[in-house]
Amino acid sequence: MKDLCFLPVTELSSRIREGSLSPVELVEAFLERIKKLNPRVNAYCLVLEEEARKRAEEAEKALKKGGKLGPLHGVPIAIKDLTPMRGVRTTFGSRLFEHFVPERDAVVVERLKEAGAVPLGKTNTPEFGWMGNTVNALFGATRNPWNLERTAGGSSGGSAAAVASGMAPFAEGSDGGGSIRIPCSACGVFGLKPTSGLVPMDLMVELGLGPFGHVSPFMTHGPIARTVRDAALLLSVMVGLHELDPFSLPPPEEDYTELEGEVKGLRVAYSPNLGYFSVDKRVRKTVEEAAWSFRELGAEVVEKNPSLPPKEEIEGAFQTLWVVAFSSGLGDLSPEEREKLTPEVQALSELGKGISAVEYKRAEMTRGRVWLGMQELFREFDLLLTPTLAVPPFPVDLLGPAEIDGEEVSPLVGWILTYPFNLTGHPAASVPCGWVEGLPVGMQVVGRRFSEKLILRACLAFEGLRPWAHRRPPLD
Repeated sequence: MKDLCFLPVTELSSRIREGSLSPVELVEAFLERIKKLNPRVNAYCLVLEEEARKRAEEAEKALKKGGKLGPLHGVPIAIKDLTPMRGVRTTFGSRLFEHFVPERDAVVVERLKEAGAVPLGKTNTPEFGWMGNTVNALFGATRNPWNLERTAGGSSGGSAAAVASGMAPFAEGSDGGGSIRIPCSACGVFGLKPTSGLVPMDLMVELGLGPFGHVSPFMTHGPIARTVRDAALLLSVMVGLHELDPFSLPPPEEDYTELEGEVKGLRVAYSPNLGYFSVDKRVRKTVEEAAWSFRELGAEVVEKNPSLPPKEEIEGAFQTLWVVAFSSGLGDLSPEEREKLTPEVQALSELGKGISAVEYKRAEMTRGRVWLGMQELFREFDLLLTPTLAVPPFPVDLLGPAEIDGEEVSPLVGWILTYPFNLTGHPAASVPCGWVEGLPVGMQVVGRRFSEKLILRACLAFEGLRPWAHRRPPLD
């Protein structure tokens, strides 16, 4: 049963279709593993045992009847607790929504169900996804499967930890500053933040902020998986236009699942720190070796930093945009409602109230300069490689490191090399690339807008050269 839980989704799907694997048997295997491991890892904040069994039985009946099946027919999946599910408690990691039960599925959940996937449960997230460590007042901390004293990352920490520990074959995540890539790096799995708009994002609708809720243009859903092909399959189900999201885009003509791991002739830029981050020496060495290995695959690799605004300006712009989002969404709460928020989220909300329209517009102008700097780089190069995180997974009780190799950094964003690509909307993946003291290290692979297939192709080639999915956390 344990081995079944670590098989690639592509193989599980094939076995289900040929009749050698029952969806009921598969769901039971994952439910059993969740029961065994979740008390220690805390990846799931809600397990949908009855619903999952019912859907698995329906999937089995559909197989016997024959007919057309969805691409994910009978395959279990984990859903992040920031993502609404109809009839299922969805808390957003906040006591404010402790008893909230949505009346509709998020578009991405609707599409996953239509494709035949079987939701196993909701995965843990920090309150409204505000930080890169998964801990909240309702459910506590999600722990890293490779070392239970370390962070699983965030805000899709529960999803990444579930996949890494074999409690789900793949998972849905969302990313507004690195929330897919951060935990994928920390947990040693693969994750992709698609181009902004490629996957409809209707979270703001459910929270009552409407489709023009501030974070919509740079927040997106995306896949978390153990293999690149599994992520490509999941992404192919998520993408496409939807009327609820005015920023959503038509589906691409190309098929993400038709992948060849070929990068020969590509021009690849390797940036050790994007020109302004402090990066742990051990992480830098690990990522550097991985980046140069693309030469073995036939790519041309050149060390090159993009031309970006100063560190303080980029950090300040990103934090301005986020705190204004919190203030606009939470500023009209009653005193009783505000008391249900953690002190940190209350502070973020208050901070946003003091930002003027001029300061807000300046932040957007900085965002534009980051975009132009990246566009300049992509006129010369096909891909950009960077560390995903500046540090290995840190102790689970920290917000983030306050210093790296003796240099002071922001514990909130000073160690995540991910948020610049939320500002720009470029697609970016985190691929496992090595280990530091038994803990995973991720390498970020960034491309031009709508270059998801190229990113997947490059990551597949890297996976063939330096595979990782055979490794399992020491939980059993």
